[in-house]
Amino acid sequence: MTTSATLRPARREDLSSVIVLDAANTGLSKPDYWEDAYARYGESPDAPFLIAEVEGQFAGFLIGEVRAWEFGSPPCGWVFALGVLPEFRTQGIGTALFEAACAAFRESGVAQVRTMLNRDDPLNMAFFRSQGMMAGPFLQLELDLEEA
Repeated sequence: MTTSATLRPARREDLSSVIVLDAANTGLSKPDYWEDAYARYGESPDAPFLIAEVEGQFAGFLIGEVRAWEFGSPPCGWVFALGVLPEFRTQGIGTALFEAACAAFRESGVAQVRTMLNRDDPLNMAFFRSQGMMAGPFLQLELDLEEA
């Protein structure tokens, strides 16, 4: 089933809905993080911060940005936050948000889009794979600072 969603740039008053949805998805409430994200990406032409609404009701969001030259990577689009309310999942809302972000990235002149997921996140892994994304040429590395 596909629902017709209206997409628009985020407004500061959307943050409460974004915070609630993110907390439900991650188990952590991060209002300061989202305030900072809005301050950084809320009005940037190279960083889509999009809201999806269905019949005027908040349904989801996406944030991305153009990043450049990290360890030799040419400029590309990054999707680093995506959330859709459970009652709107499987209705094409995430796809509409992703496609709008990809269009914004193309307009910025980039030819690739990337994201990073936890390998134990089957919901987001399935979504991004359904969009045609697959493993890229870069490998994420990390160090546990508590053990180093």
